[in-house]
Amino acid sequence: MRGGAQMLLVPALLGLAACAPIPVEQAERACMSDARDARGPRTEMGVGVGSHGARGGFVQVGLSSDYIMGRDPSQVFQECVQRRSGQMPRRPLYDQPGWRAT
Repeated sequence: MRGGAQMLLVPALLGLAACAPIPVEQAERACMSDARDARGPRTEMGVGVGSHGARGGFVQVGLSSDYIMGRDPSQVFQECVQRRSGQMPRRPLYDQPGWRAT
């Protein structure tokens, strides 16, 4: 019985470790995607072309609930960083490298 309880405890502890806060720098990088999604729909298109011409394609459109609810991308970013790292972002979204407010 004791060995069985230990076998159940190990996966549970590993699962809790996955929920641990991450460094704020890592959270900022991960949360940029959420902020971009809050800015507007994401579209993606692709076409396959071979030696015999076009072979197929796709169109993909993604909408986030943050965009639908009209949330400010900077607020989404800040809340995401706080949730993932337990800290405030080191600098606001609009000062983050790679962010363009277009």
